[in-house]
Parts: sequence; C-alpha cells; structure tokens
Amino acid sequence: MVDLFLEGGGFMWPILGLLVLGLAYSVERIWTLTRASVNTRKFLARLHTALQEGGVEGAAAECEKTPGPVASILHAGLSRASKGIEFVEKSITNAGSIEMAFLERGMIVLQTVIVLAPMLGFTGTVQGMVEAFDSIKKANDISPAVVAGGISKALLTTLFGLVVAITIQLFYNYFSSRIDKLIIDMEESSVELLDALVDLEGK
Repeated sequence: MVDLFLEGGGFMWPILGLLVLGLAYSVERIWTLTRASVNTRKFLARLHTALQEGGVEGAAAECEKTPGPVASILHAGLSRASKGIEFVEKSITNAGSIEMAFLERGMIVLQTVIVLAPMLGFTGTVQGMVEAFDSIKKANDISPAVVAGGISKALLTTLFGLVVAITIQLFYNYFSSRIDKLIIDMEESSVELLDALVDLEGK
C-alpha cells in the first residue's frame, strides 16, 4: 500500500492531507452530534411535568440540566416567558439560529474535501498522462514499458482522490441526516412548548 502511495507521485500528499483533515472534522462532528442528541420524547415529557409542578422556573431548571440544542432553545424561550408568548417565540427563533450554526460548523470543510480530493486526483492524472506522452516523445517509441509509469501514476492519483471523496461523502451524508433530525426536533419541541405555555396562561 505504501509503495502504491509513493508511486502515485506528489499529488498523493495533498490528497492524504485532505483525508486527514476530513477525518479529523468527522471525529469532531461525531463527538458533537452525539452529545447534542437526546431522547426528545422523554425530555418533553419531563418538561411538561416540570411545567405543571414547578411552573416556568421548574421547566427552565429541567432544561438547564439537559444537554443538547433542543433544551437550549427551550430554555432561551422560558427565560422570556414573563414578557409574553411573542417574546418566547422570538427568543426560541434566535436561539435556534445559533444552535443550527453550531450544528453545521465544520460541514463546509467536509464539502471542500469532497470537492478537492477528486480534483487533485484528476490533476495528478493529467500530470501522469503528460509524463507518459513526454516519455513517448523522448524515446520515440510507444511500447507499453515506456508509458507504463506515467499511466500508473495517473490511475493511482485518480483512485486515491475518489476513495477519499467517497469516504468523506459518507460521513457528510450521515451528519446531514443527524442535523436534519435535530432541527426537526427543535421545531417540534418549540411548538409544543408554546402550546403548553398558552395552556398555562389560560389557566
């Protein structure tokens, strides 16, 4: 494997760098999204209980001890509950924007790796083909032995670039689905909280 990597030429190193960068951000995203995920149904059940038994203060305390963006945005809304439902809704919206930015942090890096890795591979392919034709020109011969080195380099850089892009693409798709689920949980939870506060005010 190491021999094949070295045979690929200079373009293999920046592609390797992109792989390391992509994997590093992927590990960070796994850690962050795992910590951000909670059982939303169970949390909302506890929140409703806290709201009924301890009022807004009790619900806010429940949010404080629960990790994740869902609890964070609901806590932001509850902190403005004394000013009315409109202020609660605005606070939830603002907090939701901040949490979404936090969840999506680093995704642009993964997108960049996905795009650049095959591009560098194809660039290495072009370089290898140029070297192959240059070898033909110098040797004035088109035998396989003359062009094999350049073509091998071309194929290896393309292969490595595509493997890196595919690997990081899989991580990116997984993270996107997790983020989408968290966003839906935030939206549904905020609606349920607003409904619960309206019912509480009605009583």
